[in-house]
Amino acid sequence: MTPRELEGRWRSRLVLKRDPFSTVERGRFATPAGEVEAVLRRIDQVPWWSFAVAHHLFARERKALAIAGKLGVAPPLLFAGRRVLVRGWIDGVALQIAKPHGDRAYFRSARTALRKLHRAGICHNDLSKQQNWLRGSDGRAYLTDFQLATCFPRRGRLFRILAYEDLRHLLKHKHRYLQNALTATEWRLRGRKSGLTRSWMATGKRVYNWLVHGVFRLADLEGGGTRLLHDAPRIAACLKEHPQVRDVAIVGFYDRGARNSLYAFVEAEPGLSEPLMRDFIARSTADAEPPECIQVVDGLPRLRTGEIRLELLQLVASNQLDQIDNLLAGETERAIVGAIIARRRNLADRF
Repeated sequence: MTPRELEGRWRSRLVLKRDPFSTVERGRFATPAGEVEAVLRRIDQVPWWSFAVAHHLFARERKALAIAGKLGVAPPLLFAGRRVLVRGWIDGVALQIAKPHGDRAYFRSARTALRKLHRAGICHNDLSKQQNWLRGSDGRAYLTDFQLATCFPRRGRLFRILAYEDLRHLLKHKHRYLQNALTATEWRLRGRKSGLTRSWMATGKRVYNWLVHGVFRLADLEGGGTRLLHDAPRIAACLKEHPQVRDVAIVGFYDRGARNSLYAFVEAEPGLSEPLMRDFIARSTADAEPPECIQVVDGLPRLRTGEIRLELLQLVASNQLDQIDNLLAGETERAIVGAIIARRRNLADRF
């Protein structure tokens, strides 16, 4: 259902994320210059018990995007209402999908983006998550998800501490993907937490983890939530016991009702079908809800090491097909992924 504030201006394409604090959708937004690709965050459907926190996070993002969106390093703020905001779409993928190994230009761009943000008096405060760093189709770094951001009128001591932590988290990602390019100073900064962070990890983070994982039962996983964490391994192990199954990959996605769902890609010999797989799961794992989508495939995309490229399958499952092409490594992989896309099971993007 379209939010009342956006009636006639918003066409939803698919749900990207949902938790007790907001729903994030991708779609088309009508501007005076015409329709554009955009992302909607809405808090009009959150539970009553989480609304106060949701509204606080919503207000922080709205304030930060109003500034950061004009810097060219974050999505522009296209609309800000009482319970919905629309930000521009950045053509790119999250860091854990892009995996920019050896990409010096990307990390130079990331350092520049962070410098611009800090000069504008904004600390992001959530850059340890790879999904909050994007690699645009132009190869540049962009920042997203400003729910925890803080805007400072002056660069006081607290600003300097939080800005330092933003930088330290960037260096942590640089260590993962471009370790050989770390300078001696960056090596020191990467491993030196501020006193505020050490205090937080010793006290506040324990309370945070108790609330998020204990009370709200949230898992920091895109799409599948706790089902991806708990059910998926058991389902995968079950399916691999089938004599016709060679391998299994399970990812999470959100269905039309914004529900945490599972998508199983089953690499199998000819003759195996989805109904046979469902019957096999039902007989073997009675305590695990079967995946909403099961697709039997001839082959799975893999790295040279043999590791399955889950990031590509995640994009297929969530219908973000326009993000795949630049990630493919050659014609063989293009053919494998093309065959998977042609027979994909989640068609929630077709209205």
